Amino acid sequence: MRLRANVAIAAATLLATSADAQQVAPAQHELLGPAALEAQKALRQTFTNLQFEDFGPAPVEGPLYQAMAGGRMIYFAPRSGHLLFAAVYDRNGVNVTALAQDERARRRLSAIDPAKALAIGPPDAPSVIEFTDPDCPYCQALDRFWAAKAAEGKQVRRLIYFVSGIHPEAAAKAEHILCSSDPAAAFKTVYSGMVPPILRRCSAGAAKVAADARMVSEMGVSGTPTLFLAGKMVAGFQQAEIEAFLDSHPRSKSTAPPAGPPGKGEP
Repeated sequence: MRLRANVAIAAATLLATSADAQQVAPAQHELLGPAALEAQKALRQTFTNLQFEDFGPAPVEGPLYQAMAGGRMIYFAPRSGHLLFAAVYDRNGVNVTALAQDERARRRLSAIDPAKALAIGPPDAPSVIEFTDPDCPYCQALDRFWAAKAAEGKQVRRLIYFVSGIHPEAAAKAEHILCSSDPAAAFKTVYSGMVPPILRRCSAGAAKVAADARMVSEMGVSGTPTLFLAGKMVAGFQQAEIEAFLDSHPRSKSTAPPAGPPGKGEP
């Protein structure tokens, strides 16, 4: 649906500062009607630890509906045609937008079978679920990032699922990785941009690529990379969030070689 030219993007961020409820300026009394003045009064009484200025009517009209887009919760007001990228807080200061996103991520995780992933990394390292595309530049950058962190001793066990519906050669490259005798090494080669002229093919690899495609569709993954870090969905290569995840987990002491996918591919 194409939005009209008056689409507005609003970011709502609450900054906790202590302040007393302020009185409405006389000029503002003249501009605001009774309903708006009551709304302002309710706002100050509900969120007493915040200081508000320039209170007035918003351009958004009518009911709001929420939806997910690119891993983010958005809000749409069909009556006025406004789209809001916002964080909604309740009267207790709880970010209900974040709660809704986390709940959706948990529902998605229940559909993922880790045993069916291409696993790369030590078994005792923190697990990361990764939806990736061999031709996605950000996925390639993420692979280099993981390698740099592994060199620092911050290894992860990557549970890989391939997204093959965005770039035309992604499925063939994913199948080549899965059909190689050393999938982890083939993964590194392909994601570095050095793709062999002849791509390996095998029935097990083709079946895995097809199964991943069905999972991607069922889960609504629309972009790459998409990560699940400790149950939280992260859309895109969000380095700060990934760094925070790594900092919250102990370093792996394992030096075991990366594990391959279920079954064996053709040599």
